[in-house]
Amino acid sequence: MPPARPRRKRRWGRRLGVVALVLLLALGGFTWFLDAKLNRVAALVDYAGRPAATSGTNWLLVGSDSRADLSPEQQAALSTGDTGGSRTDTIMLLHKPSSGASTLVSIPRDSYLDIPGHGRNKVNAAFSIGGPQLLVQTVERATGLRIQHYAEVGFGGFAGVVDAVGGVTMCLPNAIDDPAAGINLAAGCQQLTGAQALGYVRTRHTFANQDLTRIANQRAFLTALFAKASSPSTFLNPFRFLPLATQGVGSLTVDSGDHVWNLAGLGLSISSGDLVNTTVPVGGTPNVPGAGSVVEWDRAKAQQFFGALAADRPLPADLVSGG
Repeated sequence: MPPARPRRKRRWGRRLGVVALVLLLALGGFTWFLDAKLNRVAALVDYAGRPAATSGTNWLLVGSDSRADLSPEQQAALSTGDTGGSRTDTIMLLHKPSSGASTLVSIPRDSYLDIPGHGRNKVNAAFSIGGPQLLVQTVERATGLRIQHYAEVGFGGFAGVVDAVGGVTMCLPNAIDDPAAGINLAAGCQQLTGAQALGYVRTRHTFANQDLTRIANQRAFLTALFAKASSPSTFLNPFRFLPLATQGVGSLTVDSGDHVWNLAGLGLSISSGDLVNTTVPVGGTPNVPGAGSVVEWDRAKAQQFFGALAADRPLPADLVSGG
């Protein structure tokens, strides 16, 4: 009887190493693919008198009312109308400190600020006049903070991202019926589709203080959206994660120096449970000839507010506002 042939040793360690290498290469390739799909613009440029960098990292987040990527049918479905040009529908500043909780600050689009080279006007006008560069410069001069990252999304991209995660659940204290925004929502908790979510973050005419309630709703929805996008039900589900990743990066415009890994850090900051949500301190809402109803900042409180962020200090409790 011939001797038994020795069994070959199973090289499980080597096999696992090969699998890990293949997965790593695939992840790297997918990351490169997503990064290449980002739309980029030179939003952050140096200029005379630009604020110096301070502690922490600052993002300027912009929701524009651009309909450029929407067909007439999509405009009708999303109740956006057909308005020429682009304006800012949402402006937020995220401050991520070197340690501790991040702060998400709404800047009302009717904020009456100095627009470099164009006098005082609503901050919304800065984007219309000079695009992302002039908007960034206006916000930097008003806050004293240097912006390191920029991200912008239009109407169609926002609705597409919401649909890609399977909708987002919001709990409404009161019913909202706004034909101009294309929504009729009952009070209570419900899952909003992309079209409904777009109407929800746009509506303001049904609220007593209009834009101040609207921007609070925008922050609440953005937090819920990022929490849904980073949840295991989305991240571990390829039928949700892949459409979300491709739809998300394809609909975003970022600064020329930004990448998908920067966006991943942004998402983690917003979806964290200890995020501070607030609005810049408001002094009043007067009518100004030539500009209409505007939002005036409380200059003394705003200086204290942004000074605390620049120093990476927690905001004083009396400066944190839900409106």
